[in-house]
Amino acid sequence: MSLRRLLRHVDWLAAGACLALICAGLMFIMSATHAQPVGGDSLYYAKRQALWAVVGIATLIATASVDYSLILRLGPWVYWANVAVLVLVLVAGESAYGAQRWLQVGPVRIQPSEFAKIALIVSFASFLQARSEDGPSLRRVRDLFPGFIFVGIPMVLVFQQPDLGTSLVFVGILIGMFFAAGADPRPLFGAIGGVIAAAGLALFAHYRYGLPIPLRDYQVRRIMAFIQPGNDLRYAGYHTHQSQIAIGSGRLLGKGFMAGSQNQLNFLPQRHTDFIFSVIGEEVGFLGAVVILGLFLLLMWRGVIIAANAKDIGGTLIAAGVVSMLAFHVLVNVGMACGIMPVTGLPLPFISSGGSSLMANCAAVGLLINVGVRRFKIYF
Repeated sequence: MSLRRLLRHVDWLAAGACLALICAGLMFIMSATHAQPVGGDSLYYAKRQALWAVVGIATLIATASVDYSLILRLGPWVYWANVAVLVLVLVAGESAYGAQRWLQVGPVRIQPSEFAKIALIVSFASFLQARSEDGPSLRRVRDLFPGFIFVGIPMVLVFQQPDLGTSLVFVGILIGMFFAAGADPRPLFGAIGGVIAAAGLALFAHYRYGLPIPLRDYQVRRIMAFIQPGNDLRYAGYHTHQSQIAIGSGRLLGKGFMAGSQNQLNFLPQRHTDFIFSVIGEEVGFLGAVVILGLFLLLMWRGVIIAANAKDIGGTLIAAGVVSMLAFHVLVNVGMACGIMPVTGLPLPFISSGGSSLMANCAAVGLLINVGVRRFKIYF
């Protein structure tokens, strides 16, 4: 009886959009990697992603099954466990491509920064819920300052890996959850605008006068390639340039599945991870890309509905955090593929290859469904 009650209240549109995106991801990963077999297996990456999809769906079900009120009560423990794991990554993590972002857990290598976003959503929701019960407003900068510190600690740890893209996702989550908690937008945007202005001045001083900034050389080159497109097409601007060619050549209907020249002839780098949207644009065209973006829009729309109808502020905050995270990921990933955002290395949720990312996003959708289901009283 309790299972029937639970299933009756599941947001099947959100669950269906998530499943459709996972299936689309498997299809485009197969297209992006079949010309580069691993150990003679042209389906190696697709099979690996399919296995992670099974684990991710199991994670979604598990996350949706535990009452989110219990999860919120564990918020402080989740926060400090998250910080401890991120510190462990900096101390004993594995390095690849000039970054130290991974931990080896038995035969599996995971990227804790992906799960750190989910931990932040849960713990920050618990933090803001407690503050709303105590009665302080979020109308002044000093009222927002504890939240900035709360989010800033794990954000800085992720930035040090270095992972600029994921650390910026934390900012997106912070903004979305502050809004859901009733923060006044004027001091919020004023504070964030001041930080952006300071970062811009620091970048200008570095570029003009060589003053040091806390960014790696390749990160600075990527930002400058975005500011001055066309000046560094062989190196920092190469990814974006090839991506734009791929998307533009797809036109309305695309070149066909596994028929994209930029993809199949290896002109497009990181095409199964960061630039998989370029594969989508080239092979299924504008209309296919619209379908994929429509699925994301459907998922986020259902998330907004769930946030609005949640039974308490904690549920609203969790749903707002999930929607903010997904929206930021999609905006930046699609933007960098189209050349309107700097390259930051953010994956496209559910589509890009990567087990940690897929599991974390499935957990996020599980939290959405969890909040939506428990707007009704369910007896277990």
